[in-house]
Amino acid sequence: MGVTEVKDKKDVKEFLDLAREIYKNDPVWVCPLDKDIEKVFDPRQNNFHQHGSITRWIAKDDEGKTIGRIAAFVNDKKAHTFPQPTGGVGFFECIDDQSVAFTLFDTAQNWLKARGMEAMDGPINFGENDTFWGLLIEGFTHPSYGMNYNPPYYKALFESYGFMPQYEQITNHLQVNKPFPERFTKIAEWVSKKPGYTFKHFESKKIHQFASDLLEVYNDAWSDFPNFVPMDKATVFESFKKMKAIMDEKLIWFAYVEDEPAAFIVMLPDANQIIKPLKGKLGLTEKLKFLYYRWKGVTRIRAVVMGTKKAYQKHGLESALFIKLKEYVLPLNRYEECELSWVGDFNDKMLAIHEATGAAFAKKHVTMRKMFN
Repeated sequence: MGVTEVKDKKDVKEFLDLAREIYKNDPVWVCPLDKDIEKVFDPRQNNFHQHGSITRWIAKDDEGKTIGRIAAFVNDKKAHTFPQPTGGVGFFECIDDQSVAFTLFDTAQNWLKARGMEAMDGPINFGENDTFWGLLIEGFTHPSYGMNYNPPYYKALFESYGFMPQYEQITNHLQVNKPFPERFTKIAEWVSKKPGYTFKHFESKKIHQFASDLLEVYNDAWSDFPNFVPMDKATVFESFKKMKAIMDEKLIWFAYVEDEPAAFIVMLPDANQIIKPLKGKLGLTEKLKFLYYRWKGVTRIRAVVMGTKKAYQKHGLESALFIKLKEYVLPLNRYEECELSWVGDFNDKMLAIHEATGAAFAKKHVTMRKMFN
């Protein structure tokens, strides 16, 4: 067996094709679009390259068959916010063989050590945590767009190597046609009518204003969490650009108090219901299929991210935002399920909001850390 760094188009193809081989008999798995994965490794499309570095490898058996892959990266903005310099690993795929997995982990660890790292988190993304983040350990059902999916045996591979859980990531599901609990509805209706409180859905023609509003709220809302790194406007624009192909403007809402941005929620139609038949490809034929399935519509939506400024976290704004969404969604008679993903087990306030909506547990991912010493 040998491990080689991905350097040319042939290597990239083998890196991408491995997932299709690993999951070929798994009816639940949805192949991420190759272009979405490649964007992570492209400095022109991922602004994290401006303050970090990334590389990747593939493992082959003695007959030249690809049997594993992994990527390692250092985000210079975040690596030194921990007690020890900490890098990351992600995009891990591997046959059910501990020796192969350990060789891949060793390769990543050695690369990170050479760059001054003393630990590695994984599986995570070289980007924001709304995509390709966490190891799935419960709820092996249809994944929504951007959410990691993996075979159950990966957990044992990570644990045996010495990865330890850092935090769990909870995903809940909400039945769209099921009424919200009475108390939740009363609070939402009361808040939505308060003087000085206004609610607006996203408009592409005003993207600069909404991007600024989201940035202002997000960086305030998350600032007290450990190891938080403020988001910049370039990242927000990059995120909106990625959403464009599937975005429904009336699924993205903002709340204002006396015209001050106070809260927001970003929901997207679940593109995985559209891209599943494409098997990761997006050539001309697949683009036509994409347009057809998008026109046909999907039955799931996903809450990608939400946030409320600290000063307004007990004002019931989140309830009002959910009501605004429901007022739009119900008459469409299209969506059946809303995925609220993901919330760290350390985020009691957001988990309480999920519970207040009447959402039910659906999945659990975990972010893990391997200390080198």
